[in-house]
Amino acid sequence: MNDTQAKGDISNISATVELFQLIMYTPTFTLGLLFNVMALSFLFFKIKKLSESTVYMIALIFLDTLLLFTLPFKIVSYHLQDNWNLGSVFCSTLESLYFINMYGSILISLCICVDRYIAIQHPFKAPTLRSPKKAATVCAVICLGTSSGTVSTFQLHGKGHNISSCFHNFSKSTWENAGLFSALEITFFGSMAVMTFCTAQIIRCLRRYRKPGNPQTHMARAEKVVVTNLAAFLVCFTPYHVAYFLYFLVKNDIIHTSFQQVLRALVQVTLCWANLNCCLDGVCYYFVLKESLEDPLQNGEKTATRRP
Repeated sequence: MNDTQAKGDISNISATVELFQLIMYTPTFTLGLLFNVMALSFLFFKIKKLSESTVYMIALIFLDTLLLFTLPFKIVSYHLQDNWNLGSVFCSTLESLYFINMYGSILISLCICVDRYIAIQHPFKAPTLRSPKKAATVCAVICLGTSSGTVSTFQLHGKGHNISSCFHNFSKSTWENAGLFSALEITFFGSMAVMTFCTAQIIRCLRRYRKPGNPQTHMARAEKVVVTNLAAFLVCFTPYHVAYFLYFLVKNDIIHTSFQQVLRALVQVTLCWANLNCCLDGVCYYFVLKESLEDPLQNGEKTATRRP
């Protein structure tokens, strides 16, 4: 894509995308900031002992904060369009943080689900496979891995890219990179498959051993955590990865180019929609913190894993 084509794309969709962006980003930024501050205050003043779940939650708070930092600049970039004057390096940093949050959140959500699956479905192996230190190590690897992968792979301001704008276009080489496309799509759809399987198995196990006439609130709470985690994952990230898949086909002439403008707008809109994970993560915070406050040692989770 040359500069003229890039500017043409921007002018054709910027009004619609900017309106949708303002509608989505204002509450996302406000509520996301509120949920993060509330969660951090609970962690610092209420939680006396970290569990695996709270460690993963801290990682989500960190990633959500990275995204929230980029949103004001993203709004400004659409107002400036091709008059971005904060530099291509700063813009590339913002765009990298944006995608670090997305794929970091996808992998942390996967870890939350797998962690619950191990605790409930394999209780005898769980003590050797699960611990707050191991959860922290996994989170560190995910954050470092997504950061290095994003910085080295997303050459968003490569040759032929209009560096006077920000958040509008990927470089031509990005769309032609089949390896990058495969890695991102496999990361998402692979995570979705694993999470769906683990969630179904967790619910099946919990309901099988729930005693008649006894709701066993710790079991219901564990069920809500994984269901909420999966629902937020699907709602936020599925639309973008479907749109990304279709637009990749257009950019590589597999789908007719007459669909390019519509699909390009769809990519931008679904990227906005994906940011809802900052707010929906707050629901996950609620259940995890409630569990930790009511039972800091996670006894409820352990009880849920015992066989009658």
